Amino acid sequence: MSSSIRTFHLDRAGTATGPAALAAKAGRTVSVCIPCRDEAATIGPLVTTIRDELVEAAGFVDELIVLDDRSTDDTATVAAHAGARVVSIDDVHASYGAGRGKGNALWASLLVSSGDVVVWCDGDVTSLEPEWIQKLALPILTDETVALVKALYDRPTSDGGGGRTTELVARPMLSRWFPELAEVAQPLAGEYAVRRSVVERLTFEQGWGVEVGLLIDVARTCGVDAVGQVDLGSRLHRHRSLQSLSVQAAEVMATILDRAGHSDDRSGAPDLVRADGSSVPLNVERRRPIASLRAAS
Repeated sequence: MSSSIRTFHLDRAGTATGPAALAAKAGRTVSVCIPCRDEAATIGPLVTTIRDELVEAAGFVDELIVLDDRSTDDTATVAAHAGARVVSIDDVHASYGAGRGKGNALWASLLVSSGDVVVWCDGDVTSLEPEWIQKLALPILTDETVALVKALYDRPTSDGGGGRTTELVARPMLSRWFPELAEVAQPLAGEYAVRRSVVERLTFEQGWGVEVGLLIDVARTCGVDAVGQVDLGSRLHRHRSLQSLSVQAAEVMATILDRAGHSDDRSGAPDLVRADGSSVPLNVERRRPIASLRAAS
């Protein structure tokens, strides 16, 4: 099947940075939201770079939020000192009920932010360039048909590689049930931009299935041509063990199967059973669309 996934190539000196990028906003606002749990070692430089280069110098980012997901280290203190507005997940839970998982943190960050375009970034990235944020947001700012832009990047094998869940689970399953999305290079990328008016109408998987769930749902809601990707070069981040990735893989698999209409295939408790007989509960809970919460209030 031919793909309608658009890849945007934005040069560094022209459309991607400087006055041209600022002009593209045309009065609209951009929020950068970083969901974090125990990222004190990396969140400081990440926030400082975005604040110095994109908030203060360029004026491109209007809001910089770190969503602290019950960190046990100094993540919140470090992020606040570096210049981010820090929001505790517990404050969101106090108003909207408890949840858990990365998707829950992303949903909460969308709820407490206000930008017309929201750019999400993982808190463990160590190779971020300021132009990443602009490159992710610009296709949405310059084309009203674009609703989601995923990062496309290399993960150098000399530094541990990456994308194991993508290549072993997400891409094979997308190729089988959603072939129109199989050409998205990094369907599980934590760096991506969304159009608020679209994603506020969508449910959020609370666990690791959130990225692929949003990808499928945006394509279903707005058409495959509403999904794009942009080349950001190389990405370095903290790598997870295979044992921890197995939970991520199982939740991604459950999400794709659900979107493909096979949710009844999951019988009994949604657990991942390990070889030693132990089991890990999978997080397949969801958060309601934020638009429905606003309508009810």
